[in-house]
Amino acid sequence: MKYILLIAFTLSSLIAGDLVLTGTVISNNQKMIPSRYMGYVKRVNFEVGDKVYREDILFELESAEFDILEAQADLALAQARLMLDSFSTRSRILEKDKDDLKRNRKNFSEQNFRYRLTELDELADEADKAVEAMQVMVEQTSEKVKQFSTIAGYLKIQAPNDGILVDKRIRVGDMVGPGMLTMVIVDLDHLEIQAEVAESDLKYIKRDKAVSIEIPSLDFKSSGYIKAIVPSANPMAHTFKIRIHFEKTNDMIFPGMYAKVRLSLKNEMSGQK
Repeated sequence: MKYILLIAFTLSSLIAGDLVLTGTVISNNQKMIPSRYMGYVKRVNFEVGDKVYREDILFELESAEFDILEAQADLALAQARLMLDSFSTRSRILEKDKDDLKRNRKNFSEQNFRYRLTELDELADEADKAVEAMQVMVEQTSEKVKQFSTIAGYLKIQAPNDGILVDKRIRVGDMVGPGMLTMVIVDLDHLEIQAEVAESDLKYIKRDKAVSIEIPSLDFKSSGYIKAIVPSANPMAHTFKIRIHFEKTNDMIFPGMYAKVRLSLKNEMSGQK
């Protein structure tokens, strides 16, 4: 009789109970800032805890060597354009001379006319080839200028979005290389709660299901919904991760805070009877 009553009490508590999960506040928009080029850190403009805005210059690398290379590329492009203009002008003049010669053909003997026309044709052909060569050179030097401009942009690392600088791993004078992690920026305006669900309770979890959340340290209570069920299990604990969306209405909520997630099981349990 006691055993039957215990079973009845247990079932009754499950029907009337909730599933309570523990979770952690996380940012849905955390950026790892790498270095794109190798060089020494010239300037660091922000410290850990500072607010940064999109396109702020986070830090800069030494650029003296690249400034010289960029100046040389700009000079080569200017010279190529000048030579292109010169040969283009010469080509136009030669074409004009040929037209003038043909208009005044009666003033020349046939032999003299043919000789001068052949000479102008050869000179015009050489000028046209020079124009084509200079056009190729202008394209090549323009591309090189663009490359150096891109590299120069890599030397000034900008913030990809608004956020808080939570990790800084460089100082002035440090040598960094391509792909090296330098800073971490966290967006505090797009927060979520990540929780783990036991495999046995996964049957109660549905995407878009409404939940209640609590952050005890702030006495913060709100509602949210299950945004995602991460399809990867912890093989040791047999748990699955879920993401909870909620509206941030308290500026003191930060990533890393402890949170509770409460799911009502009334409908689920009644549907299983």
